[in-house]
Amino acid sequence: MNMIDVIQSIAAVVLTFGMVIFLHEAGHFILCLWFGVRVERFAFGFGPELIGMTKGSTRFSVCAFPLGGFVKPAGEELDSYSGREDEYFAQVWYRRLAIVAAGPAMNYVLAFTLFTGVIAVKGLPEPSNEPVIGNLMLGLPADRAGIKLNDRIIAVDGQPVATWEQLASSIHARPEQAVELSVERDGSLSQVTLTPKKDEESGRGVIGIMRMPVYQPVGIFTAAAEGAKQCYALSASTVKSIVAMLGRRQKADLAGPVGIVQMVSRAAHSGWEDLVLLIGFISVAIGFFNILPVPLLDGGHAAMYLWEGLSGRKLTKEAMATANGLGIALLVSLLLFATYSDFHRIRSERARAKSALSQPGN
Repeated sequence: MNMIDVIQSIAAVVLTFGMVIFLHEAGHFILCLWFGVRVERFAFGFGPELIGMTKGSTRFSVCAFPLGGFVKPAGEELDSYSGREDEYFAQVWYRRLAIVAAGPAMNYVLAFTLFTGVIAVKGLPEPSNEPVIGNLMLGLPADRAGIKLNDRIIAVDGQPVATWEQLASSIHARPEQAVELSVERDGSLSQVTLTPKKDEESGRGVIGIMRMPVYQPVGIFTAAAEGAKQCYALSASTVKSIVAMLGRRQKADLAGPVGIVQMVSRAAHSGWEDLVLLIGFISVAIGFFNILPVPLLDGGHAAMYLWEGLSGRKLTKEAMATANGLGIALLVSLLLFATYSDFHRIRSERARAKSALSQPGN
């Protein structure tokens, strides 16, 4: 990867995380202003302040690490609450509930806007019937074997394939069996051997490839409807995955920070629409993750405020401290597990690549 590619990847990562997390925090900020809650600081990025200005009672900052941002309302913790009317905990429970809900809501607004924009400009994607790779699922057999976007599969185990259906049926029929793919890339032909993973529900072999989209022009209203459908479909798919993981005790397939950076970098080099759609996907993921009733997340705060409203009992410092401690332990464990999964996948890919290079004829 040359220096231009590196700079492009870094810029894409900063844009993705900066936009998604910053707008999430902007949702909290807007609702604080709406309800008259004094905001002490609104920062873009983390770490030392590079530049800043104070307007009213709020310090606006641009910080050294431009990967997100944060909002600090006055009296946002019971320990710091002094009883002033413009402080966070002076608000009734349903106002605090609206403030925490505004962050995930902004993530869904961003995703809807991006999905709608891409469809309005590019058109509605329809799957092509050509056996050309349109997208890859990170960590699945095709990705691990080195298959790339825009690769054309021309044969499976020596049998020619001319359509996507032929390719799919050949892969589906070989779960957990070694398969040799004839891959055409940039005019040259190569052979790739991989083993399709067995899908738990259907029993079919899958390697994590998706069709190349063909775009059909549509009007703005159709684009908006499809943008909304995409947000719903991604959320519903996440719910189904969580239920399947918990109910059937399936192994969690998580992408941590390293995996997400890899996906963003890949999208940045495959076309602007792929990057924009991926930002929308990540925005939905962050919005959905934040509504889960886990302490420290927006959903955890919302659950406590709902309990406060329904029970009529005020939250205590002790209850908040206990919940936050549990939340920190859970989130740190999840982050460590996801990061471990990322590095384990990368190490496995490198080991397979090294083994393949050492084979005779390679």
